[in-house]
Amino acid sequence: MAVTIEDLYRSYGILADAKEDLSQHKDAYQVILDGVKGGPKEKRLAAQFIPKFFANFPELSDAAINAQLDLCEDEDVSIRRQAIKELPRFATGDNIVRVADILTQLLQTDDTAEFNQVNVALVSIFKMDARGTLGGLFSQILQGEDIVRERAIKFLSAKLKTLPEDVTTKEVEEYVFAETKKVLEDVTGEEFVLLMRVVSGLRILQTVNGRQQLVELVVEQAFLEQALNPADPDTVDRLLQCTRQALPLFSKNVHSTRFVTYFCEHVLPNLSALTSPVADLDIQLEVLKLLAEMSPFCGDMEKLESNLNMLFTKLLEYMPLPPEEVENGENPANEEPKLQFSYVECLLFGFHQLGKKLPDFLIDKVDAERLKDFKIRLQYFARGLQVYIRQLRVALQGKSGDALKTDENKIKVVALKITNNINILIKDLFHNPPSFKSTVTLSWKPVQKAEAVAPKRPSGEEMGSGGSTKKQISPQHRRDARQIYNPPSGKYSATIGNFNYERGGFRGGRGRGFGARGNRSRGRLY
Repeated sequence: MAVTIEDLYRSYGILADAKEDLSQHKDAYQVILDGVKGGPKEKRLAAQFIPKFFANFPELSDAAINAQLDLCEDEDVSIRRQAIKELPRFATGDNIVRVADILTQLLQTDDTAEFNQVNVALVSIFKMDARGTLGGLFSQILQGEDIVRERAIKFLSAKLKTLPEDVTTKEVEEYVFAETKKVLEDVTGEEFVLLMRVVSGLRILQTVNGRQQLVELVVEQAFLEQALNPADPDTVDRLLQCTRQALPLFSKNVHSTRFVTYFCEHVLPNLSALTSPVADLDIQLEVLKLLAEMSPFCGDMEKLESNLNMLFTKLLEYMPLPPEEVENGENPANEEPKLQFSYVECLLFGFHQLGKKLPDFLIDKVDAERLKDFKIRLQYFARGLQVYIRQLRVALQGKSGDALKTDENKIKVVALKITNNINILIKDLFHNPPSFKSTVTLSWKPVQKAEAVAPKRPSGEEMGSGGSTKKQISPQHRRDARQIYNPPSGKYSATIGNFNYERGGFRGGRGRGFGARGNRSRGRLY
């Protein structure tokens, strides 16, 4: 015979009146448990009554939890929400891990209100027992179905940092780090990014040693011991994402040496062959930006001269020679080489940073002909730069406030930062011997102190340090600079600002590391 509303209220009254002698009324509690088999009204009452007396009947704890779980899977969403709301009341003693495991599985719901209710319930048991709750969460992250795993990781990434310090104790954070390392043995790209956010925020890792441990985690995922396949967008994607995660961790004490070395030895030689993982992404510029950002934190490098030479070679590719002239001094094709300012800023900055470690590179390590060629290119680029800077300053003169916020003027402001940076770095290289003392803020990075004012245009003596170079370039001085250097329009529109993206899973299968995770279908595991 089905349990009725009257039966439930009668049993509730018996238990409520019993006070200290509740264990004598096991039959009354059983009636309440049987209420989950009744109609909607009976189920709603059962969802509230079962947890109220749960602690008084340890011998019926499994039956009580299972009865509540039946309600969590009811067809009526209002019943499910009520049952989920009461689940934290079962989270006592050894049951905490089980309840956390159950709530984690319930994250797969597509009902927004129900999903929010699960989140609230999980946070509430976190505050009761963070270690136990994490046990349930990580159990599902490691073994659960893909949808559950995905949402559990997102929950952890979003909520862990919001919990008070008395909840996320040192022991709890150590457990999070240990379990996250297990999860990272088999992750997709998106999971990797989320999990790195989790561990990067742990207080126990806010030390030099802690940051170094995080870098080691990223190095394992980046596969820096393997050669780069530039034609595989997944491989390129992995490297970009790993480098992006490592970048905030680098400092004067936590070095970027392995990443900078890998970029010099494997990425720069294949720069033009890189396959972009994202449509409309200038993959070459993105890679060069990453290299530039890492270079100030590079420590002692085993193959410094070789890597500097690679940077130097690549820099030459983006610094064109002056166009050939016929006898009357005119350019027959009436074409000027394009000056790739954004690329040059990155390469010149990286060369300048590594050059500090081997300041005699241009003097002792580069042969005379190559150095002469470099100075010709450098001088030609510098002259074009001066024209572009003048045009930008004229275009921006007198503009402030909202006028600088238009898309066109935003591009010009960034272009001026880029050209000023290159100007400063080039002036350093024109010193005899070359200097590596100037400091600039990369154009896409926020300025933390007053920016250096671009120096005046180098004089003839500065530009022509080295007699043969000055003689070689001197005919160019007689030409109309404004006619020669017509800056390309819209040059910076696609490259300004920080690039940041997070893809889902990486295409293709893999063993350990990024890729499409294997399917898991385990059904209900409560």
